[in-house]
Amino acid sequence: MNKIILHAEDLDGFLTEEDKSNIQAVHTLYDKSLDACSRIDNDPSDEKAKDDLSESAAEIGAKLKEICSGNDRIHVYSFETPREQHGEASRIIAKLRNPETGHEEFLYYIQRAYELMFAHSFADKNLNNKRAMIQMTPVTNPVRNYAVHKIPDVDELAHSSVMCVMLRGALLPSMIISKEFQDYSSDDTITPFALFKIKRDESKKEYNMDYVLDLDRSFFSLESLDGKDLIFADPMNATGGSLVTIVKYLKEKGVKPRSIKFINVISALKGAIRITRAIPEAEVYTLWMDPILNEQAYILPGLGDAGDRLNGVDKGPEPRNMIQLIADYGSNIVNLYRDQVIEIEKTVLN
Repeated sequence: MNKIILHAEDLDGFLTEEDKSNIQAVHTLYDKSLDACSRIDNDPSDEKAKDDLSESAAEIGAKLKEICSGNDRIHVYSFETPREQHGEASRIIAKLRNPETGHEEFLYYIQRAYELMFAHSFADKNLNNKRAMIQMTPVTNPVRNYAVHKIPDVDELAHSSVMCVMLRGALLPSMIISKEFQDYSSDDTITPFALFKIKRDESKKEYNMDYVLDLDRSFFSLESLDGKDLIFADPMNATGGSLVTIVKYLKEKGVKPRSIKFINVISALKGAIRITRAIPEAEVYTLWMDPILNEQAYILPGLGDAGDRLNGVDKGPEPRNMIQLIADYGSNIVNLYRDQVIEIEKTVLN
């Protein structure tokens, strides 16, 4: 088997002593939240526990903001945008966290999250560089009407970007970002895709986790990635291990990206820091920062297994391939992202 393996201890080797101290400080703060969670779980009417949880969350949020302010390559939506915009992000995250949010509704809120994150990661940086879009309308009396709209000019980025899909949970988010580029671009640009088959060894704990890149089941060309803006869109950034494994491999093969962006709905502090330490040119953009990981390397408070909630659980002995996953999204999703689906199919079949 043609596989590349990265170990958790290799990732932790990139952390500074200050990083380790900050991560531990947040762990200590989160113990208060866990205590309040336990009390609420035992008695849902315990108002004191709810107040304690809210107070702890505010304390943790302030600490996370302080830590991230010292790292200019970690971008947290709620830390970098006006306060009046935070309510929308909070509501989206709350819906995604809710165990009662069903599959279709979960897809809807993932779409909303990535539309926000596209604007924060790309469009907001081009607000001083806009282009005029002239749009025909259905109104023809007294003449055919046209409207002018000024939108951010992202053409250069759209033409140089490659969507790098860390399979399964990252599939739909990558399609959403690609569709946003298409809609903003002046020439209906369809970004190319690179597909990587990578997984964690779930039999291990966070401290000794292995990340396994299966090259035989990945679909990409090194030449198409060289000198490009590589965009990774994954709902969850827990440990950062999968991204670091892929990028380290590409660099060892001579690929020199122009830029690397990792766009998440939720990122754990440790995963975000690991990425920026291990990959000096990488930037992490996240809608929400969560404080810690548990021993299984799941984000706390997190939202569960984002891949299963996006794609559904595999029912057979073998995981579904890319084409099967796309088919299972249903006609509404497939039709909305038809151009992206065609590009992915070409990448796999060629």
